[in-house]
Amino acid sequence: MMSLIIFLGVVLVLGILFLIFRISTLVSIAKGKKEGYVGANNGIHGTLFILFLVLGLAGFFWYSFTYFDQYTLPIASEHGKKTDTLFWITMGVTVVAFVIISIVMFVFIYQYRYQEGRRAKFFPDNHYLELTWTIIPAIVLAVLIFTGLRTWNEITAPASKEAEVIELVAQQFAWTARYPSKDNQLGKVNYKLIDAVNEFGLDLTDKNSFDDFKSLELHFPVDEEILLKIRAKDVLHSVFLPHFRVKMDAVPGMPTQFKFKATKTTEEMRTETGNPNFNYELACTEICGKGHFSMRMPVIVEDRESYDRWKASQEAWLKQNPDYLKNVPAQLKEAAMIKAGLQKDPGANVAAVKE
Repeated sequence: MMSLIIFLGVVLVLGILFLIFRISTLVSIAKGKKEGYVGANNGIHGTLFILFLVLGLAGFFWYSFTYFDQYTLPIASEHGKKTDTLFWITMGVTVVAFVIISIVMFVFIYQYRYQEGRRAKFFPDNHYLELTWTIIPAIVLAVLIFTGLRTWNEITAPASKEAEVIELVAQQFAWTARYPSKDNQLGKVNYKLIDAVNEFGLDLTDKNSFDDFKSLELHFPVDEEILLKIRAKDVLHSVFLPHFRVKMDAVPGMPTQFKFKATKTTEEMRTETGNPNFNYELACTEICGKGHFSMRMPVIVEDRESYDRWKASQEAWLKQNPDYLKNVPAQLKEAAMIKAGLQKDPGANVAAVKE
């Protein structure tokens, strides 16, 4: 309500100022002072434009440097340094162009304001000027685009065999992660198998799916390559891990992926930021419905030992939902029960006796 009142107040003030300006213009015309009035106001407007230019640029640079730490997040990934460098180079080029264009535009407004008796100059064309403002931006943009494309190709290139594979599934309005067990191989999925319980659509005819487990937290090992496999079950979502400079859309029917390497554990980031309550976060940056704001997921980055310990403490999805054993082929049921932890591996007991 307060925002509406402020908005209406601003509109009312602008309306009153417009009416005052309009009335004063009509009064001047009625008095036969149209030419003098126009010239006088152009001088005032030209001066105000220069004042706006100076104050606007001063405010822009003051705010940018004073509050820099509040709108830039620490980098916690290997590729993040490259993407941030590209971002700030692009920002530098853009700001230089913005400042030059602003100065030229407002100075021209002041320099060539209306003055009685002065005629405008007409330039039909200038080939050198046209070539300059075409070739220079083209070269700058080409360099930026191809440099960015090279970095993008590195990020989206196939991951190494040692990469830790994790699947992220988006749906209105939550994230779910699927992890493989020790074999580091996710089982196959089929969207036709998705139901109220089998939310991943696990294909239980694939032996790699027997020990996959579900997590509502995202855990990463530090200093190791991570391959995020991303998909969506309903509408368009977007994976955003700001500190890792990771952003990739989750598209229904079109799996996407992103590889990266986290370089700082959660504890290290808490020390760096001086915030003992700091936590990494996964957020959705695609407006996906009225519950979009709630699509958050806690992220924990830890050393390999802690990460392995956490994985070992998780129960396989099949163990939590043993009724789905009926979907496992008969010849694979025993293997499924062993891999899911529903039955001990008799071979382990034999090995223990031999030792």
